[in-house]
Amino acid sequence: MIPAIEMRVLDRNAVHFGVSILELMENAGKAVADVARKAFRVAGKRVLIVCGTGNNGGDGFVAARHLAQDCRVEVLLARSPAQIGTQEARTNFARLPEVPVLEGLDRSEDAMARADLIIDGLLGIGVEGILREPFAELIQEMNASGKPILSVDVPSGFGAAPTVKPTATAALHAAKEGMTVANSGEIHVADIGIPPRVARSIGPGEFLLYPTPSSESHKGQNGNVLIVSGGPFTGAPALVAFGALGVGADLVHIATPLVAYQVVASFSPSFIVHPLPGNHLLSTEIRHVIELAAKADALAIGPGLGDTEGTLDAVREIVRAVSLPMVIDADGIKAVAADVACLRGKRAVITPHAREFRVLTGKDLPSAPEARADIVRDAAKALGVTILLKGHVDIVTDGDRVKFNYTGNPGMTVGGTGDVLCGVTAGLMSKGMTPFDAARLAAFTNGYAGDLAFKEKSYGITAPDVADNLGRVLAEFLT
Repeated sequence: MIPAIEMRVLDRNAVHFGVSILELMENAGKAVADVARKAFRVAGKRVLIVCGTGNNGGDGFVAARHLAQDCRVEVLLARSPAQIGTQEARTNFARLPEVPVLEGLDRSEDAMARADLIIDGLLGIGVEGILREPFAELIQEMNASGKPILSVDVPSGFGAAPTVKPTATAALHAAKEGMTVANSGEIHVADIGIPPRVARSIGPGEFLLYPTPSSESHKGQNGNVLIVSGGPFTGAPALVAFGALGVGADLVHIATPLVAYQVVASFSPSFIVHPLPGNHLLSTEIRHVIELAAKADALAIGPGLGDTEGTLDAVREIVRAVSLPMVIDADGIKAVAADVACLRGKRAVITPHAREFRVLTGKDLPSAPEARADIVRDAAKALGVTILLKGHVDIVTDGDRVKFNYTGNPGMTVGGTGDVLCGVTAGLMSKGMTPFDAARLAAFTNGYAGDLAFKEKSYGITAPDVADNLGRVLAEFLT
């Protein structure tokens, strides 16, 4: 089953990858008509299609057109045609053949009384709360009619009140989360033509998962990231921080060894930098890091720390001790690979490339993304984490779900783009996104920002160029 929000993500991604809403609506309506014929044997009978003014109603208009070939069809429109809300639904309303169209409640009971089958195309997924009129009354009339009802995608009012009680439901693409025979009748899953590759791909639909800040929120309520990074390498902490800020985290705190402190602080006045004594992260600083973590919403750990034995020991102890959602990257991957038990029970995203994946799991990966997918998924399941495998096609999996990201370009082999990705992922988790959701949105966003930078600078792009374009990605895709 698929959650309602994931179906909306999929619809938006389908359009992004070249499948039009009009095409999906045509396939959906035809599928509903096919279910009506096969399950209810409606040829030659009277069919009333109750339509709302959104895309669910548009599916109903298409079903009416197909069923009119061998049935006596009427359409009952909840509101006036002028209130049909999408271009695709308006197009299919205009394509109706000589089908009688009734409006509103005035003739609804009579229309239902003479129907042999009622098709419920009133409301789709995502409805919540108490329904307004005329929807509530139309649902109550359908339920009281005593006629068999076929719902389109989900019973109208599903997740709200009142709700249609159908004989059957034509679930479009997949059954929706929460559907049962008790609340949806016999469930017929209908293929609406979304290609499998599109269903597995990450796209702008993932931005529907982004936690948009409330207009009444204040500083710190939309993400506070603690970055444990740097020492031998001074650029990494800044790039992680720019990644987190670039996707809307309110605050970034950077814990970095004293040798890197002034360099890291000089990158931006937006950084809150906490010096750790010495040239490397050591076990003596674990308590300080844990104290900083108590005030954060997410942790990013690993980039630029180096791989001295004491540092890797300290990373493992921090991972064990901190309960925050976390992103583990670069040298942090080397640390947890030595004792993966430290990951037990953690809400973690690990972001390896192929060589780091071998360090983490001992397994070499084939080059083809599809061939990699099962190996990466099995590793994520065994470790109990989400893995964002970086490559020419990114693979994101939580051990169950697998999605592929196709944004990004060869110019992003330049050093530091993975640090930006680490920060983007941590920034999204600090805003409340789950590890899997944050990882897939981060992969798309980071890659798309790189694509924008590539248009301007070709193979001369740098990691800061990628970070500088993150806000443009949000501006383009957040609605």
